[in-house]
Amino acid sequence: MSESWVEKYRPKKFSEVKGQEGAIKKIKEFIEDFNLGKLTKIEKKALLLHGPPGTGKTTLAHVLANETGSELFELNASDFRNRQKLQEILKPALEQKSLMSRNKIILIDEVDGISGADWGGVTELVYLISNSNYPIILTANDAWKRSLAPLRQKAELVQLREIDYRTIREILFDILRKEDLPINQEVITKIAIKAKGDVRAAINDLQAISKLKGEIPTEFDERNKEIDIFNALRRIFKEKPSQELLKLFDSVDMSLDEILLWIEQNIPKEYQEHELAHAYEMLSKADIFRGRIYKQQYWRFMLYESIFMSYGISASKKTPKPGFTSYQKPTRVLKIWLNNQRIAKKKSIAEKYAKTVHIGQKRALKEFPIIKQIILSNPKIAEKLKLEKEEIEYLKGTSWEK
Repeated sequence: MSESWVEKYRPKKFSEVKGQEGAIKKIKEFIEDFNLGKLTKIEKKALLLHGPPGTGKTTLAHVLANETGSELFELNASDFRNRQKLQEILKPALEQKSLMSRNKIILIDEVDGISGADWGGVTELVYLISNSNYPIILTANDAWKRSLAPLRQKAELVQLREIDYRTIREILFDILRKEDLPINQEVITKIAIKAKGDVRAAINDLQAISKLKGEIPTEFDERNKEIDIFNALRRIFKEKPSQELLKLFDSVDMSLDEILLWIEQNIPKEYQEHELAHAYEMLSKADIFRGRIYKQQYWRFMLYESIFMSYGISASKKTPKPGFTSYQKPTRVLKIWLNNQRIAKKKSIAEKYAKTVHIGQKRALKEFPIIKQIILSNPKIAEKLKLEKEEIEYLKGTSWEK
């Protein structure tokens, strides 16, 4: 079986990493400060690399280890979801000296999975970071999960951005040259575009196509991938309004309530004067439908809420503001807290339902309006699911929806 091109052509040096210059600069600064002993226990002692899949989070950790001559101790957060597992697996790695090199770097991949079953996992990880003698690199697709808040306080956040299709195209061209294979510019360009910033996916597609005999396909299925809130905001604020924006929030793993707060916080960074007023008018209309949804339980109104928040706000501008804009998380703490209470109840109900009927929690959340009606149709169902009083009140919309 042939070697994976993703591994074969994984960058070994920072100079070989394309499209993440800003992240590389922050990583170099962090490791220099750590090695010089400028960080204390009360300061940030870990790097949290976050961004969409295939943007190079794990690769950058490998490159850092190679550039600094360090041993890389690699773990996946799914291997330890609670305090006990962290103490059994991670704690010894932090206490033992490297056998191969003078330095050691700890890599914990997919740290957003550590909170899935929790039981003290995040709290223990924060403690271990504070007492580690070695730099810790964390990776996550979504660094803004509520359960990761303690980690965000203890880590230096470095966002990795989706790679521009032109950069991906050059990476694919370079691989074909090294493999001494013919280059079909039209096919390579389409692979790069359809990858949606995911370099790993593009390389895998390229390798798969290289093995085809006969006619090479010129059409490819577009990936239906999740995007983070930062890229969603960037598309709304920077792109022209389009039909595609109407379904944008379907790819964001965040409730419309949370997305509304993010949009509200960042509108002034992109719009001014009449455009600003029009954007807030669209947001206010979305909020009106949001209120109707909770008060009247008309879930079909979510469609209109989403339209005003995506296409409506995007159409409020005549010309997008040029250049890069740094977006901020919402600062309206009280609203976020109230919103999170609702989300927590919804997720806990979905989790109990999913376990009982043997489906995924993500599916349960997507089908929640139907599940809600099923549960309310018979009191014995709520009893079977062992729902708490507050969860039942949430379903009835008598307290948590107000």
